[in-house]
Amino acid sequence: MSGHRIPAGIVNAREAKFSLVRHRPAPALRPFVEHHWVLRWDLGGGPSHEQVVLPNLAVNVTFFRDAAGAFGPGKRPFRYTVAGTDHGIGVRFRPGAFRAFLTGPVSMISGGSVPLTDLFPGAGSVTESVRNATDDFEMVRRCEELLLGGDPVLTAAARTAVDAVETIAADPAITRVGELSSRTGLSHRSLQRLFAEHVGAAPKWAIQVYRLNEAAARIAAEERPDYAELATELGYSDQAHFVRDFRSVTGWAPTEYARLNRVQEQESRRERIPGGRQV
Repeated sequence: MSGHRIPAGIVNAREAKFSLVRHRPAPALRPFVEHHWVLRWDLGGGPSHEQVVLPNLAVNVTFFRDAAGAFGPGKRPFRYTVAGTDHGIGVRFRPGAFRAFLTGPVSMISGGSVPLTDLFPGAGSVTESVRNATDDFEMVRRCEELLLGGDPVLTAAARTAVDAVETIAADPAITRVGELSSRTGLSHRSLQRLFAEHVGAAPKWAIQVYRLNEAAARIAAEERPDYAELATELGYSDQAHFVRDFRSVTGWAPTEYARLNRVQEQESRRERIPGGRQV
């Protein structure tokens, strides 16, 4: 669905210690995959950096030295330590579409991960190829060969799950499960079963993830966020409820999250010299 919201969720992305490039998947994978993402970093002998990513609904299949696996949707921020020099590739699946690659419901990997070798017999050699690759497109090609090797099929139920999530993504006005039920024609219980099997998260949580990732992006981008106005725009009846939900998803209160982005941005500016180079 063109133009729908995809929570990026990289905390303080402006000061990230890596380069990120996204690649569109091959036509045969587009029913399943949103994009491939390639990370590269070179910290040399400098200090390591902890990068934080906010929760989202996507399953990510990753090929990195210390993180080769299928990572399910979680309720807590994902933290990864960037150190030395490295690169790798990840595959971000459309929420609802990863069930074709599992032997059970997506809820079985919610908040956790499974080794790639448990899902794909040839994963070891592909991971090694990624480690030795110098070209993004070689990494993409090897990943896609691995994923398409089992001839995955997007079932009718999976398509319904994907459409339900993209209905949430396309319409910020959906703030309650009852509204999603009306839009999809599915009962509350049917949505619960569908999301457990194909998304790995409850419908209520799915709606909350989109609302609060949007809030985080707004707070990080605005110089003086109006939290009361933002809470109202996101469908909250009071600011206190918004603050509680924001903290439960991100780990920070809205004011703390804003301060984190401002402080790190200011520290980075102090480290810069004319011309934009880092000292």
